[in-house]
Amino acid sequence: MKEFELKAQSWLDGDFDQATKMQVLKLRNEDPAGFEDAFYKNLEFGTGGLRGIMGVGTNRMNKYTVGMATQGLANYILKNCSGDDLRVVISYDSRNNSKEFARIAADVLSANGIHVFIFDNIRPTPEMSYAVRLKKAVAGIMITASHNPKEYNGYKVSWSDGGQVTAPVDKAIVDEVAKITDPSMVKFEAGLHCGEIESMGADVDELYLRDLLSLRLSPEAVAAHSDIKIVYTPLHGCGVRLVPEILRRSGFTNIIHVPEQDISDGNFPTVISPNPEEPAALQLAIQKAEETGADIVIGTDPDADRVGIAVRDDSGKIVLFNGNQTASMLTWYILNRWKELGKLGEGKYVVKTIVTTELITDICKSFGVPVYNVLTGFKYIAEVVKRKEAEGGEFICGGEESYGFNVGEFVRDKDAPVSCMMIAECAAWAASKGLTLYQLMQKIYKDYGYRKEGLVSLVRKGISGAREIQQIMVDMRSNPPAELCGSPVTKVIDYLEPEKTGQPKSNVLQFFDEAGDVVSIRPSGTEPKIKFYFGAKGDDADAKIEKLKQQFT
Repeated sequence: MKEFELKAQSWLDGDFDQATKMQVLKLRNEDPAGFEDAFYKNLEFGTGGLRGIMGVGTNRMNKYTVGMATQGLANYILKNCSGDDLRVVISYDSRNNSKEFARIAADVLSANGIHVFIFDNIRPTPEMSYAVRLKKAVAGIMITASHNPKEYNGYKVSWSDGGQVTAPVDKAIVDEVAKITDPSMVKFEAGLHCGEIESMGADVDELYLRDLLSLRLSPEAVAAHSDIKIVYTPLHGCGVRLVPEILRRSGFTNIIHVPEQDISDGNFPTVISPNPEEPAALQLAIQKAEETGADIVIGTDPDADRVGIAVRDDSGKIVLFNGNQTASMLTWYILNRWKELGKLGEGKYVVKTIVTTELITDICKSFGVPVYNVLTGFKYIAEVVKRKEAEGGEFICGGEESYGFNVGEFVRDKDAPVSCMMIAECAAWAASKGLTLYQLMQKIYKDYGYRKEGLVSLVRKGISGAREIQQIMVDMRSNPPAELCGSPVTKVIDYLEPEKTGQPKSNVLQFFDEAGDVVSIRPSGTEPKIKFYFGAKGDDADAKIEKLKQQFT
């Protein structure tokens, strides 16, 4: 027998429920390729947790892999955290099986004597981050696969600051999870010394909304332009619970829903992919905007940490903003208002990821505000916030090109509700100056120089795909490009060399040319993809982006 067949046989012979065994047999008999993929490896508990296709098998998200991950996390907590009341917060989104996986995690933690706070229904990832700090928990768990297709689910771990786990805690948790090699090692049922499981809901919502609303900068402008028409879609996710509410409480009176997509449904029936980065995801919302004459379209992903927007250009056509544009516009707006309100000063700062537009760097420089660059992933932004907080610094805002943004220090992750509030407020402020959001973005380009970004994600699934992605990175390192769009490459950064980058070791390459263009290449840590990020500078940036795409993909 091959190794994957031996693993599958252990499931058939082991202490697994009958329904699971029947599914293993069905897979073996009807889908040999899927059978191999389900058992050829263990679903890796990486530094951010689990993410994978749902189904039976060691390489799938199911109640056993979730239970084993939770037991490993519990073991780490019990070994390394002190106190008589160790607490963990759990939330989940609208994906299929999310509630079941959340309940399994709660039961396993409770069985290990850990006090659990679990939301009574679906809630956004940023609210989980907020609740970790509110409840003085040692960790948080979010059951979500973010913006992945419907077949996926995931298990994301945050630490006591509300940010996703980082070194050295992340690797230590991974090691503990790796020690759990069989479901028999998991405490699935509560014992004599079980921890309490407490439900939470509207009480935390109110505190979360209160704190986010305290970050408002232009209430007068909102009052004067409260009737701006805003179409909002949660894309079948949990944003429906809080985003319309925070917009209303901010003072906006004309929130237009997309009824079909207000329904929380893990099958995401009206979209191919519930990812606001993909233009097709906002198609129904844009149609609604055309029907109603709305000014702005806002969409959030299933766990409501990412946000995508569309606005009207000068001809009245609805155009999409990418994540770089939204982050740049919000950064400019917030810094401008902070300056006008006398809030800027020593110790204030902004954070962005290395693959996010350098336009943010230029904006921060013009306001005299430091900007910190970090590896891809909001956990690295949260890590800077944690470090600077201890030094007396104050985080203003930060973002990444993949449609994630945050304002203030209440949440230590991407936060779509506060981002939606700021986008709407920015629109009201711009209207008070006689500008649309589109015109405000054009003004920023005029003041700082035009930049254009592009992203190509090559999907390579399964064993062969993983090998192909690995080979692409090997080839890029051994044979790097000499030029970008005819301009000589002047700098190469390899993030596998932390002693040179000052960043944690990461499988990322960046190429910079003489003209100010940049190409970044990285395999995704959560999906079977390799991503190419393109940044071009100058009046011909649009044409250069297309050339770069052809050159690399």
